[in-house]
Amino acid sequence: MNIIKKVVIKQIVTEKSKEKIYRNFHDHKLRLEQECQQLLFEKRKLQHKAGSTKQEIEQRFQQEINNRKEKIKLLDFKISQLETLELGSEITEKEVDALVEVNVGSDWKEIMEKQVIVIKDDVVIRIDE
Repeated sequence: MNIIKKVVIKQIVTEKSKEKIYRNFHDHKLRLEQECQQLLFEKRKLQHKAGSTKQEIEQRFQQEINNRKEKIKLLDFKISQLETLELGSEITEKEVDALVEVNVGSDWKEIMEKQVIVIKDDVVIRIDE
């Protein structure tokens, strides 16, 4: 029988990986800022049309804009944290699902023990079991 279990993926911080993470954060931040501008444009457009009240439109759009601004603040914090990370540090990148074979007589503790895959510049350098 096969089961699915979580495996942690960790990354060793290098100049190359730091730059890649920074670019991802920066690109995401730019997309959120563009969405805010688009929402402001759509809000102004809807306010000139008849239908919903201006207050309803204002509240609905302002909530969406505020959500994106919160995400931008979080990204700014992550960028500042990234700048303080030392080269060679290990950071948890994500979790993935792994297929594990279970047979009668298998050691359950060993099967369920946390596994970690460590990568450096997109190359697996260690698997901790």
